[in-house]
Amino acid sequence: MPQGGRSEHSTRERGGTISSESRINDRIRVPEVRLVGPNGEQVGIVRIEDALRLAQEADLDLVEVAPQARPPVCKLMDYGKFKYESAQKARESRRNQVLTVIKEQKLRPKIDPHDYETKKRAVVRFLEHGNKVKITIMFRGREQSRPELGYRLLQRLADDVAELGVIESSPKQDGRNMIMVLAPHKNAKPKTKATTPQPDPAE
Repeated sequence: MPQGGRSEHSTRERGGTISSESRINDRIRVPEVRLVGPNGEQVGIVRIEDALRLAQEADLDLVEVAPQARPPVCKLMDYGKFKYESAQKARESRRNQVLTVIKEQKLRPKIDPHDYETKKRAVVRFLEHGNKVKITIMFRGREQSRPELGYRLLQRLADDVAELGVIESSPKQDGRNMIMVLAPHKNAKPKTKATTPQPDPAE
């Protein structure tokens, strides 16, 4: 049988790579379909036999993309390739989500200069590695009556790290605490380990 024959498509289907949400090839059991070509061109309403024949001749799959339509809309495509690329995109999306981690730094309103510099360096490091940072100002006792102290401290910190991040969530009171969230710039690339410099071939 020719390489592009229907048996190849059926084998691919039996192989388990076809998900249950879409019917393809011989699983499409309707008398006619509205056919879309591989490049998105509208072919029109054709008999299912003709649609399957066109799929075989093009060595493509006939995939039902809109089963609720009357007649159902089907498209000619390489379904195995489509599923592979979709899985790759899903993995990449999950990888990007995993990389977005929220770190936390806690400060007191009357923090001393040395402690402030230590906390700021930690925030800088988090932002450089592509992480968001939740900054929490902890008020105690009478400090709660002076929220402006926490607000000024958060604004100062945001200004000090402005080259690396932006305020994603403005300072707001949360019980005894005041919270602000910093996020790395969208176009910033997370900092990675330095690589060993290669010798100049001209030397």
